[in-house]
Amino acid sequence: MKTPVPGLRNVAIIAHVDHGKTTLVDALLRQSHVFRANQAVNDCVLDSNDLERERGITIFSKNAAIEYRGVKINIIDTPGHADFGGEVERVINMADGALLLVCAVEGPMPQTRFVLQKALSAGLQPLVVINKIDRPGARPHEVLDEVFDLFLRLGATDRQLDFPVMYASGREGTASPRYPPAENADREGCRPLLDAILEAIPPPVVDASGPMQMQIAAIDYNDYVGRIAIGRVARGVAEAKMDVAVLRLSGAREKGRIDGLQVFDGIGRAARPEVAAGDIALVLGIPEIGIYDTLAAPEAPEALPAPSVEEPTLTMEFRANDSPFLGREGQWVTSRHLKERLDRELRSNIALRVEPTAEGFRVSGRGLLHLGILIETMRREGFEFAVGRPRVIYLDGEGGQRMEPVEWLTVDCPDDCQGKVMELVGGRRGILEKAETRAGHLHLSFQIPSRGLIGLRSRLLTATRGEAAMHHVVSGYAPYAGEVPGRGAGTLVSNSRGKATAYSLDGLQLRGVFFIQPGIDVYAGMIVGENNRMGDLEVNVVREKKMTNVRASGAHDKNADLAPPRQFSLEAALEYLEDDELLEVTPKALRMRKIILDDGERRKRSRGSK
Repeated sequence: MKTPVPGLRNVAIIAHVDHGKTTLVDALLRQSHVFRANQAVNDCVLDSNDLERERGITIFSKNAAIEYRGVKINIIDTPGHADFGGEVERVINMADGALLLVCAVEGPMPQTRFVLQKALSAGLQPLVVINKIDRPGARPHEVLDEVFDLFLRLGATDRQLDFPVMYASGREGTASPRYPPAENADREGCRPLLDAILEAIPPPVVDASGPMQMQIAAIDYNDYVGRIAIGRVARGVAEAKMDVAVLRLSGAREKGRIDGLQVFDGIGRAARPEVAAGDIALVLGIPEIGIYDTLAAPEAPEALPAPSVEEPTLTMEFRANDSPFLGREGQWVTSRHLKERLDRELRSNIALRVEPTAEGFRVSGRGLLHLGILIETMRREGFEFAVGRPRVIYLDGEGGQRMEPVEWLTVDCPDDCQGKVMELVGGRRGILEKAETRAGHLHLSFQIPSRGLIGLRSRLLTATRGEAAMHHVVSGYAPYAGEVPGRGAGTLVSNSRGKATAYSLDGLQLRGVFFIQPGIDVYAGMIVGENNRMGDLEVNVVREKKMTNVRASGAHDKNADLAPPRQFSLEAALEYLEDDELLEVTPKALRMRKIILDDGERRKRSRGSK
């Protein structure tokens, strides 16, 4: 018999990227006295991963727990980027309610729609928080109307539509049920929000007396205890040292034993001899446990159904590096190393797909950022490999019609940049759906093929003097929209191996823009710049100035005359690639190169393909 657990709440915090989820969690933790009064704590304390701190985004879901008015509140901080939607999908089933954060200036954005749709589909009860009310240009009442319209469009139930609203400033650590807040809001802090969580978010309703059952929603790792399985106990009581049936997602059944149990306590963890139904547990001692595997009492080995996961929309080829610099900078360089690392990633990254190919592996994910984070993580672990150009995944529609993923794109830019933005997005098959002014900026909404987004961000930033901000999320599939323009320029390709010299780069400056500077090691077939004209051009960037017995007086170092090289981030380099090119990824460098390094062989292949 299922009964509620009144002393417990499980709540997921969901929002569009940069709408203040992790900052608000910091405020809730401080309000609940998780930190000592004199304790120095970084901002966004749950964003503990190096990449998360560098990029200022949440990539992996995190857990924390606080005590308030005798009730334990388990908090699940989820990513806002749709590229990491797999993180949202696999942990949202541990919650009974959701705090939906929406910026009081920007309002609902593409990822707001995505995460809210997931929460509503899972049956979570929402609590809406209009955040950043202290920002200039805040329009909380208009944003609330937009949020309500979004709920209607996503098919929310009458119960879900009857959501409470809080007005908050995560940075100031305040929340209020009204806007503008009362004069004593600063003294109240986030207590009104915590009160609203206890009132609006239902407690878990579980069978506390039945045989134990829990499904694994996340995996952690510790050097001392190995893999740690995280999930909500769905039924009964999990006990340390108890024998369990491990029901694999594949259908296999194995025997296991729980060596130890933990629960979340503040931002840390605490050991427990048992964890009752409704609470989130960390299970130690089950080797090779995977996402969506079920742990159950041996006398009732019943597997819980795995939630559906959206399929990938973008694919890339990963292959072992075969450049002349092979093994100079990486520790793990073989195809076997690459396969083992990708297999390990599949155990926890449920939105990823990996298939073997003749050259390596076809790796598919939710978007360029999803795959880019995987690549960056691997290179920091010492892996050296090469990746190909990102490609969208097509589907076959009715009557054999070719279907491609389309996305909802929003662009915020100054008014005087509207023409340039419309031209760029329109040239990539984007269709304008809405234009409005928000906080002094133009807010444009488009429907655009996912193909059209590859390389668009850098072009938008160039066209708008770095002032454009774009966000996008997959909205579905549509018939193939036609060709999208490619890079529009050829490359400068090195024809020699050695160190680039200032003398040779200076002499070639009129040919294009370089990606390297003097002293950089290059090899034949490596892309060193962009050609001013269409087509690729072979160049010698390692040529040195010939010395003579007579030196001209007043000779100067031409290094000072070199234009600064164009710098590429990992995602920008991936977007720049064409079909015949690869990105060489090592712990120390990113090098764009031709798949076929020899110029003569490339020309022969090119003639043969015509």
